[in-house]
Amino acid sequence: MKAIPLWISVSITIVVSLPFGLWLGAWSLPLWLAFVVWAEYFALGAKPAALKIMIPAYLLGVIGATLVLIFSMLVGKVVTAQIVTAGDAAWFIGLFVGFLPVIYAMKFLPITGGPGGLPFFNGISMGLATFFTGLYVAYGGLSAPSGADYLLPLITSIPAVLGGLLGAFLGWFNVAIMTPFGGSSDAPAK
Repeated sequence: MKAIPLWISVSITIVVSLPFGLWLGAWSLPLWLAFVVWAEYFALGAKPAALKIMIPAYLLGVIGATLVLIFSMLVGKVVTAQIVTAGDAAWFIGLFVGFLPVIYAMKFLPITGGPGGLPFFNGISMGLATFFTGLYVAYGGLSAPSGADYLLPLITSIPAVLGGLLGAFLGWFNVAIMTPFGGSSDAPAK
């Protein structure tokens, strides 16, 4: 059996992703996020071995961003000064101080070194994006308890994690359907 060419396999993969973004109602996944992680799979060599680096490093990045966002929201309870708009000083302070140890910790985490740096930073950026877009504050019908808005990043991190896992699957799937039946999926994409 011949391999499916890239230009067809990408179209198939996009269509496979659509139900996750269209049919799950309140639990629909951010497909833009999944597509970014899908591209990451290709950036890391388009081999199943990349998933062993991508997934844990990406998840650590989302966790790091979530913790820093929670910290920043707690800073906002103490720092009420503003530069231009309400809360901006707390964000400047919280994000700056919060990311210092998260990024420094990369030196001690073997999975975030070398090729793991890209998915780690991608996890951070996607964790921040799902929070700052404001689209996922009630993801799946979940909401932060009254008076505990600092827990909101825990809710917005759920679509960051699930969308990232979908993206990793899409990358693998895209390459798998390009591999001739009975062939090796460890072959790089062409």
